[in-house]
Amino acid sequence: MSTVNRKPVHVAMFSGGAASAYVAYQMVQAHGKENCILFFTNTLWEDEDNYRFMNEVSEYIGLEITERIDGRTPEEVFYDYRFLGNSRMAKCSEELKVYQTIIFLEELRDVYNLEPILYFGIGPHETHRSDNLREFYKHRPIEPIETRFPMIDTFRADIDVKAIIENEWGIKLPRMYSIAKDLRPELGVKGFSHANCGGRCVRGGFQHYALLYSVWPHVYAEQEEMEENFRKHFEKNVSILKKDGGPYTLREYRKVLETEGVEKFLQKPDDTVPCVCSFS
Repeated sequence: MSTVNRKPVHVAMFSGGAASAYVAYQMVQAHGKENCILFFTNTLWEDEDNYRFMNEVSEYIGLEITERIDGRTPEEVFYDYRFLGNSRMAKCSEELKVYQTIIFLEELRDVYNLEPILYFGIGPHETHRSDNLREFYKHRPIEPIETRFPMIDTFRADIDVKAIIENEWGIKLPRMYSIAKDLRPELGVKGFSHANCGGRCVRGGFQHYALLYSVWPHVYAEQEEMEENFRKHFEKNVSILKKDGGPYTLREYRKVLETEGVEKFLQKPDDTVPCVCSFS
């Protein structure tokens, strides 16, 4: 069926982050609640405060969250594919986020005769990611799907969405954004760069895991245990982090953090980029 015969529906890819929340609000203001969907794919690793934030945003916008769940955690995906996610490749994102999204979009078309238009909270400094998404949604679904990036194409480049949400909407941001603000203020690290997977993102780098070790050592321990169990189960010398082109386990990194301290690792931003979970 041609897209011209389908009614447009505007779909905000709601990651639980500030930018996607702001984009969702503006989308509803422009097109009306009756023509919009607030869409969330759940990895089952999300921090509990993310759910609080998403529910408050949903209530403020006046649009219920449409949620899809694969049913597996990222760890279960790693075992299914016999591949441990890392900074270069994360099958968890592909399976739990992207695949569930494609199924939902085709359902909108086939079952409800709706033509989805996707909205992402990607900013002006991330145009390479928006370009990738534009290409992906041109070719991955059965028919191309229109993608929109209001933070790049519509709004001011310097807009402070976090301040708007907290000061104007009266909604406290997810704690992951600010959990480290009192840890070492002089280092300028307030929190995680994105609020997904409860800090267990396998695409995080050395700064990310140094921060995780500092604020939630029990979560770091969970991730370290997962990595060690995977290595033993498949008898593979693999790891989430990489160093000098080879594996560098979280156990090895923890010992360095314990002996050398976390400060120098917190000061150096990661050169890795978050996976699709941070904007969908």
